[in-house]
Amino acid sequence: MSVSVRIPTILRSYTGGNAVVTAEPGTLRQVIAGLDASYPGLGGRLLDDAGQLRRFVNVYVGEEDVRLAQGLETFVAAGAHVSVIPAVAGG
Repeated sequence: MSVSVRIPTILRSYTGGNAVVTAEPGTLRQVIAGLDASYPGLGGRLLDDAGQLRRFVNVYVGEEDVRLAQGLETFVAAGAHVSVIPAVAGG
């Protein structure tokens, strides 16, 4: 069983317009690496040059913000739902 990853509209150009894609279970870092292998360039939009989550990208495994869990080492089990949510600025 795979992991489902919800992709925000702004990043769907990397996934051929797909709103939800699948990945293999593992750590979030492994999930992102798998996504980048399947959808080149997507990983670079999620991770910075130091290999950390970009400041304005929020990632949830289920309903848990990974920054409040183990970050990129958060385990993503088979059947889990991952949501990538870009931060929105406003005033």
